[in-house]
Amino acid sequence: MASSLLLVVVFVFDLIAFALAVAAEQRRSSANLAKNIEGRKYCQYDSDIATGLGVGSLFILVASQVIIMVVTRCLCCGRAMRPSGSRSWAICLFITTWLTFLIAASCLLAGSVKNAYHTKYRDLLGERAPSCQTLRKGVFGAGAAFIVLTGIVSELYYVSFSKANNGGVPPYARDTGVTMSNL
Repeated sequence: MASSLLLVVVFVFDLIAFALAVAAEQRRSSANLAKNIEGRKYCQYDSDIATGLGVGSLFILVASQVIIMVVTRCLCCGRAMRPSGSRSWAICLFITTWLTFLIAASCLLAGSVKNAYHTKYRDLLGERAPSCQTLRKGVFGAGAAFIVLTGIVSELYYVSFSKANNGGVPPYARDTGVTMSNL
């Protein structure tokens, strides 16, 4: 049967990753135009904490995914599962888990990279203001939403996997062939 301790640990990891992603969304970098001593305009960015929060969220999400995949042996290693509805659900949820994980990880990684990128150039002519590029609103939020989906689907995958792996009669324990009998 499914381990309650493992489900709690994965839930806590996903909850922490979600909280860090939401915090990263709230603390995205913003830019203001400033003038230097010579009167040229340049972009001045505030703190860059959202990048660290996004990367931390990504690492915790990866740790959660690794825990589930190690325990289930990534569905492809180990003994075969028993044919049942749980096996079908486990296969579908395995694919969905990886899909939502990849989307969440790419949102967090792209958000962290884009948030860390700051345009440092100044306008050489002094007439145009430089474009102060910042991260669009919602990138870390999308990552947080997919973290929640990944957490739900990965726990359902683990429960389905353990139900298909542990429940019922072993697949080859019954008599499957023609037996010899006294005539």
